[in-house]
Amino acid sequence: MVTTNISEFRSNIRQYVDQVLSDGNPVLINRGNTAAVLISLNEYNSIRETEALIHNADLPEEIENGIASLRAGKTVSVNIEDL
Repeated sequence: MVTTNISEFRSNIRQYVDQVLSDGNPVLINRGNTAAVLISLNEYNSIRETEALIHNADLPEEIENGIASLRAGKTVSVNIEDL
């Protein structure tokens, strides 16, 4: 993770955004006693999706049921073009 302060970030914002978009590494921007993080949209969406999955209380049971169904041979073949 790259670390910078708000003044340096402001002066070189284009460079920092380009860097985040090219290598995916976040940028930590210090501002006094607090900080912010610049991340790519893909990383943000990934975090949000993970957060949603973590908060789905039924998900572990659904996964276990799905695995049990697969092991029991209870599967259905679907042609993607038929969907």
